[in-house]
Amino acid sequence: MTDTTDARGSSTAWQPSTLELERRAFRKRQTGRSVLVSALSTIVLAGLLAWALIGSPGWAQVQQTFFDPTVALASLPRILEGLWLNIRVLVFAAIGVVLVALLLATMRTLRGPVFFPLRALAAGYTDLFRGMPLIIVLYLVGFGLPGLDFLPRVPVAVWGTIALILVYSAYVSEVFRAGIEAVHPSQRLAARSLGLSHGQTMRRVVLPQALRKVTPALMNDFVAMQKDVGLISVLGAVDAVRAAQIETAHFFNYTPYVVAGLLFVLLAWPTIRLTDWVSARMRAREQVGSIV
Repeated sequence: MTDTTDARGSSTAWQPSTLELERRAFRKRQTGRSVLVSALSTIVLAGLLAWALIGSPGWAQVQQTFFDPTVALASLPRILEGLWLNIRVLVFAAIGVVLVALLLATMRTLRGPVFFPLRALAAGYTDLFRGMPLIIVLYLVGFGLPGLDFLPRVPVAVWGTIALILVYSAYVSEVFRAGIEAVHPSQRLAARSLGLSHGQTMRRVVLPQALRKVTPALMNDFVAMQKDVGLISVLGAVDAVRAAQIETAHFFNYTPYVVAGLLFVLLAWPTIRLTDWVSARMRAREQVGSIV
């Protein structure tokens, strides 16, 4: 890189050196070549897969059974109506999971023998619901709790939301706990030396740092819950999956299931891309742009 000076010796505008310009041109050529090779390889692979799929002997029957455009358009309104139920359940379940998981993580990080019962309760909760399949929890909650007659009759979607909260709060609480324990103890000691209480230290010092560390993992759990919210259909809730099942029985065609699956992919895609962006941004911040 060079600086030019006029006759009086004062510096003028900075200009990159010839070597730097050559490096930039080389990197530009390499980037263009990489993009071209990636595009060509993708097109070739897609062409081979399409040729193998369409050229198979049973493709005509599969296309009629799973990819019928007429059936897809006819079933789309009812499936979208069911998907709206899935979205509402997802929103309330996500809020409940965050609150319960934070409570569990805080209980498991309490120190001192007096808090042993709370730590044991939180540990037992996470062990139980991380080990039990979600569909079994849905059956137990959706059909077992209403049989106790403790509460008035409520929609089955409410019981499905409770089951999702029970299961996913166990997973998310461990993510929160890992983030809390990843914060260096000196942060807590410094906060307490400044006169902050334990609760203030957790709220103002520890939790903000812990959340930044585990944000990608939390977003991945949210993506997983977006898929599993479709399991509330086993309780009889007319969500997107149950609507697709009804339309499949009506048309005697499996295309509605494909439509429901694509809608769930479209629902999860923004979160997936946001997770990748957040992960890349955090990696660039921590590693100053380098990728290990």
